[in-house]
Amino acid sequence: MHSDTLTPTGLVTIMSSAKTLPRKFVAVDPSKCIGCGICEYACSSEKGEVNNWNPVRSRIRVVRMAPVFNFALTCRGCHDARCVKACPERAISQSEVNSLLIIDDKKCKGCDWCVQACPHGGIAINAETGKAIACNLCLGETRCIQACPEEALCTVDSDEAADSHFNDALARLPAQTEQLADVVKRKDWKPLITSAEQRSERIAEKIDAINKRADEKKAAEEAAKQQKQ
Repeated sequence: MHSDTLTPTGLVTIMSSAKTLPRKFVAVDPSKCIGCGICEYACSSEKGEVNNWNPVRSRIRVVRMAPVFNFALTCRGCHDARCVKACPERAISQSEVNSLLIIDDKKCKGCDWCVQACPHGGIAINAETGKAIACNLCLGETRCIQACPEEALCTVDSDEAADSHFNDALARLPAQTEQLADVVKRKDWKPLITSAEQRSERIAEKIDAINKRADEKKAAEEAAKQQKQ
C-alpha cells in the first residue's frame, strides 16, 4: 500500500502496510469561541507566515457574528469530497492519512472552483501564491488547538460530532442573548471587565508562546543553513 501525504517541503509518497487511518479534522465549539483569531495566527506562523500574518493565508478561518456567536471553519476531509471533483486541473486528491487533502501546486491554477464547491468553507486560495490551501492537521501537531485560549477547538472524526457543537451552541443562544441584554440594561460592567481582562491575559500568553516557537524555528533554520555552508 502507498499513500501521498503533505510535508512542509512538499508532497511525499509513503509506502506502508498499515490500514488507512480514520478521518480526523478540527472542529469548533461556538459556545466557547470568542473570535480572537489566535488560531489563524498560529496556523499562519506554523506554515511560515509569521512575519506576514494575514487571516487569508491561514488554513483555519474565524467567522465573527459578535457578540454572542463566533466560530472557525477548516477542512473536514470529507469522504467523496466535492472540492476534489470540482477541480478542473485534477490538482486535488486525498491522502489515506485522515482523508487530508493533497494539493498539487504545480497543477493548481487558483480558479476558485474548489472554494465554491466546499460546503464547509474549509478550503481557500492563498492571496500571495494564488494556490489552494487547506488544513493538514500540522502533520500531527494541531497548532490551532494548542493555541486557542478558550479551548474551543478539538479534533473529531465525523460531521455529526462537529455539527453537535453548533447545534448545542445555537440552542443556548437565546438565553445568552437575553443575559447579555440584561447586563447592558443594568450596566453591571464589573464582571464583564474582569472576564475581559482574564481573557486578554490568556490571549497574551498564547501569542507569546506562538512567537517563541516561531523564533526557535527560525533560529533552527538559520543554524541548519550555516552548517551546510
